[in-house]
Formats: sequence, C-alpha cells, structure tokens
Amino acid sequence: MASEQAPVEATLALSKYSRRVILKTIFSRPDGVTGLIGQSVVVGGWVKSSREFRKEVAPPPSNIGGPKDITCTEVLQTKIPFFRSIIKIFGGDHHIRDKLDAIMPKPPQPSISILQISDGSSTSTLRVLIDSSLASPSHVMPTGTSILAEGVLQKPSLHDKEIIELKAEKVLHIGLVDQDRYPLSMKRIPLDALRDSAHFRPRTTTVASVMRIRNGLAQATNTFFQENGFVYVQVPVITSTDCEGKGEIFQVTTSLEKEKVEPRSIGDDIKLDTVKASIKEKSKQVEELKRSESNKEALGVAMQDLKKATELISQLEAKQRGKSKADDFFSGKTYLTTSGRMHLESCASALGNVYSFGPRFHAYKSEPNKLLAEMWMVELEMAFSELEDSMECAIDFLKFICKWILENCAEDLKFVSKRVDKLVVDRLQLIATIPFEKISYTDAVEVLNKGKFERKIEWGVSLSEEQESYLTDEIYKKPIIIYNYPKEIKPFNARSNDDGRTSAAFDVIVPKVGTMLRGSQSEERVNTLSTRIKELGLEKQQYEWYLDLHKHGGVKCSGFSFLFDPLILYATGLNDVRDAVPFPRSYGKINN
Repeated sequence: MASEQAPVEATLALSKYSRRVILKTIFSRPDGVTGLIGQSVVVGGWVKSSREFRKEVAPPPSNIGGPKDITCTEVLQTKIPFFRSIIKIFGGDHHIRDKLDAIMPKPPQPSISILQISDGSSTSTLRVLIDSSLASPSHVMPTGTSILAEGVLQKPSLHDKEIIELKAEKVLHIGLVDQDRYPLSMKRIPLDALRDSAHFRPRTTTVASVMRIRNGLAQATNTFFQENGFVYVQVPVITSTDCEGKGEIFQVTTSLEKEKVEPRSIGDDIKLDTVKASIKEKSKQVEELKRSESNKEALGVAMQDLKKATELISQLEAKQRGKSKADDFFSGKTYLTTSGRMHLESCASALGNVYSFGPRFHAYKSEPNKLLAEMWMVELEMAFSELEDSMECAIDFLKFICKWILENCAEDLKFVSKRVDKLVVDRLQLIATIPFEKISYTDAVEVLNKGKFERKIEWGVSLSEEQESYLTDEIYKKPIIIYNYPKEIKPFNARSNDDGRTSAAFDVIVPKVGTMLRGSQSEERVNTLSTRIKELGLEKQQYEWYLDLHKHGGVKCSGFSFLFDPLILYATGLNDVRDAVPFPRSYGKINN
C-alpha cells in the first residue's frame, strides 16, 4: 500500500573513516531504538559522567561430589582470621598485621563502571557498562576519559530515562585523564571560565551544540549561494590595500626583529643635512692632516670618524628613500584584510555573481563581546546590480539560513532553548517569516530624536548600539534596513548619491545583536573614486589596481559583508561572541 512506510534498516552503518557507530545514528532512528537490541557495535566517545556498581561476592561453593584440589594460597586465606586473632591476643603491633595483609592482599570486589559517553555528534549520551574484569574503574570513570568499546546493545538494566545501553565485551582504547589538572572535571563551569581552555571546551554539551549550529549555518550559507548561481572565490588574507580606508588594520611584516636592534643613532631625530655638513667638515680635516703629516694618530682617528659618518648618511638616505624595509618579505606595506569585497568586485567583473566566506581582521581595542580581531564574514558582489538588488539579496539570504537551521538543527536548538535562551526559536522564526522594515538614515535620526534619548542625535554620526536596539526592539519590533548613510561614515568606495551628502549603503539590524550585515553599491565612476581617495588622504598607490579595474570595462556592482559570528549569538542566545567562536582572538588575549 502507498501509505505504508518503508522498512527501517536494522543494521547500523559504520562511520566511513573510523569503523565505529556514530551515536547520532543510534538515537535519530525513526523507529526509536527497538530494532537495535542485540546488535554488536563499536562506539567511541568521552566520559561525561560515571558511577560504580559493586557486585555481591558469591559464597565459595561447597564440596559436593567429593574432595577437590585446592591451592596453598586458598588454604592460607582461610586461616587469616585465625592468625589475626593470635596476633591480637599476644599484643602484636599493627606493622605485623600490615605485613600479613601485604603478603595476602584482599581481592578487589568485582564491580561495573556505568559510564555516560558522548561522541559530539548530538546532545544525547549513551550508557556503557564496563565490567571491572575488562578495565579498572579508576581508569575509565574520570570525566573526560576517552573510550573505544565493542559490545552488545541491550535494553536498560536500570529503571531510569535511558532507552538503550551498551554492555561492553571488549575495551579497545582508553585515553586516561589527569583528574587534578583536567579543567572540565567540575560540572557546570561558566562559559567565561571556559575561554581559557578553548582547546577543551567543545567537550561540554553547550559548546558542542553551539559548534554544530555554527556548522549548520555555514552549510546553509554555501547552499544558498550555490543554489542561486554564485561562484565561490577565495580572496587573499594578505593584501596591500586598506579595503575600508578606516585604518583599523593589522600590518604584516617579517622585519620587526631587525628594526628592534637598529641603532638609535640613525633615528628620525638625526637630520640628513646635519650629517652631510659634518662629513664635509671632517673631509677638510682629513685633507689638512694628510698635508701636514705631523700627527698620524690624529689622522687615523679623523679617518675613522669620516668612515662612520659616511656609513650613517648611507643608512639615512636609504631610510629616506623607503629602503629601510628592503629585507622585508614583501616590497611594500602589507596588511591582514579587513574586507574581501574589492577583490570580489574584480572577479564579479568577469564571473558575474561571486561570494567568499572566510576570516577578516580588524584591530579593534574595544570590548570584544560583539566584535573580535578575527571574525568570519560572508561577502558577495553582483555585477550589473544596484543598491536595491543588494538589499533584496540580503533579505532572501537571511530568511533562507534561518529557515534552514530551524529545519535541520532542531535537536540543538531545543537544547540551547532549554539551557541558554528560551526565545531562540522565536527569533529565528521572526527573520524567516516577517517582512523587513526599510528606512533611510535621515528618517531613522528623526525617529530617534522623538524617542527617549535626552541628547539630540546629530545628522552625520554613526548610530550607537543602544540607538539601533531602540529602533528594532521598541519601535519596529522586527529586523530593519537603514540605507543612504552619510558618506563620511561608510567606506570610500560606496557610491555617492546625487545629493552629495549620502552614499548608497545600508545596514541590516536585528533584535538582540544589532548590526548583522553591511552592504553598498560600489562607486563605478573613476573621477569620483579618485576624489574620495584624495579627500580621505588615502595612499593612491594602494588603489591603482582598483582604479584600473574601473577604467577598463567597469560595471555597476553591489554587495554586502555579513558578520557570521554575531549570527551565532542570534541563533543560540549567547551574549558574548567569544563563546560562539572556537578559538577567539581579541585585544590583549590569545591562548592557542
């Protein structure tokens, strides 16, 4: 019949490259786990919690059926209580009793280690029962111990919430833990305390869920652009161009150590003309001493001084000509990129619609709860497009990835809703279903000046985080797009509008995290670009290639830069971006 469901495959598939069963495949079956009872599997993971069940020692069997051979050890063990009584009567000290115990140690009581292990594939853990005959409880029970075990899946032996467990028959691997030094031995460690142990924190359930949600959003990002005909382009991390023209950049150099040992005598405080005058005077002095031939020692000293002065002026001249970095790896100044959009624009001018996904770097010295020095960004450029096209693409993109994560990461969203913020699903649905509000920067300032702020907001300044939150959370109660910003607060290459005051640029602002996406239409007019570079005092040489791009077959392009890390805050309910990034880099802080 058509209504009948296809039978569920009973055999569990192995992980292709590690020959073990991933726990997610056990717990995500549509039939539950009923079809798995009795299967022999290999599982691996890390111990999240443990306890020990001690078995009752069975009494020795009676000698039914006739005498049985026994060992000397067994005979002595039966006589130990008698020996202890004799020692006690005659006042034997405890040292003798200790030696007796050492000679005939009491056999350890058999037990079962009951472990809850996680392999990072889901929020669920699997109970694993390991008999003490297979592995010592002291080895397998500490939190963080890694286990690879082979056994049989069975119904729970204890009356609790577990639906299945593994009874181990072989222990294939044990990764021991030093309990005194392992930072996750404690339970429920605050997220801010975990930042100093970034290499361990993915083992916690909360951070593991955040990482899986991050993975899902990355997959959704690539899916959106690939399905919409964009070409993926890798832009350079090292560049000779300050792509935003704002100066908050990291400079790349290999000559720092050489500059440190450079003599102070050739510093900027020494004037070239002064040294030249000194050389002229010393040359005259040497000539006079040569003619007189009266003091050879004074002549030697004068010639040595002249040589030093000549070397000094050579170094100063080289420095003045910009040759002080002659030993550096690159011939000119280089930086870690703040944006890949200029390079993407060159590819869009040949390939049409392009995007990139990677790290961008800003030398921010402010509080790093929302912005880090190294942040991941999704950037795109579209040829033959204008500002409105870019805004529509941004809306479609945000709606797509929010819908995708709701459909594909339900288990992790349920966990963070319970553990971190119960409103995460509602916020994602807000973006996925509700139309965005579009307002100009000028209108936004007018709305803010009618609000609760005591000080009037002057036209031309950047909006603060508090002001953006007021617009999204209290006025419009949904995501907003603010467009036509003053050109002074946007990148130099954002297209100037006809009013001469604003640029064709926009920001997408959402509740909780503020600005999540910044976009613009690029300036295609070469003369206007050159004027903006001059107005901002930028080094024109850096941008010659970009100007050249627009002199030969240039087109109108638009695009945006999407801040990927703040989206993780939005989707998980976290408040600090350092908890949403595997290895955060911020001002004054880098651990590994």
